[in-house]
Amino acid sequence: MVKQRILIVDDHEVVRLGLKSLLGHHPQFEVVGEAGNAKDAIELVEKLLPNIVLMDIRMPGASGIDACEEITQRFEAVRVVMLTSYAEDEMLFSAIRAGASGYVLKQIGGDDLIRALEAVGRGEALLDSAVTQRVFQEVRRAVKEEEASAFVNLSQQEKHVLILVSEGKTNREIAKALFLGEGTVRNYVSSILSKLGVSNRAEAAAYAVEHSLKEYL
Repeated sequence: MVKQRILIVDDHEVVRLGLKSLLGHHPQFEVVGEAGNAKDAIELVEKLLPNIVLMDIRMPGASGIDACEEITQRFEAVRVVMLTSYAEDEMLFSAIRAGASGYVLKQIGGDDLIRALEAVGRGEALLDSAVTQRVFQEVRRAVKEEEASAFVNLSQQEKHVLILVSEGKTNREIAKALFLGEGTVRNYVSSILSKLGVSNRAEAAAYAVEHSLKEYL
């Protein structure tokens, strides 16, 4: 059996001892080192090349997130699991951006932590169930913002015209539906194509559908 080599990083000695004791009961893991701060953690990673770094987010000096970012950039094979007492949204997303493979709360049960480390050892990414829903909410929010920004340069009337273009309406049909002159519609369509950076009505229609324009009217 190939053991997962673990480096434990936490500024509280009692926490490190508890984690080391827990992992010591599972032969698939080997605790190869301990560190109490980010600087020592990075030095030990370079020296020991563990498979997994189990690291507290909040530590004196440089944070666990700072250390995670440096470790994941310098040592691609090393995976970092962030350990924290609080399910803070900003910390969570900072950890993900820093390259963390996992994010678990210190309140997690011992068996759950073992399963989490096993999953990370297999190359999986994981989040504590307490914060998973927040991630999905943030992703959905980011998608909505991106979709909304896709039409930020269009006036409200241009959006209405684009909706009708996406429905396959001709300029004459759009003019009738919006009580506009046909020439005015033609100008609107030309402006829309220019603002969206597309070359024809079909591309504009596809763009409107892809970015869910109807939800923003």
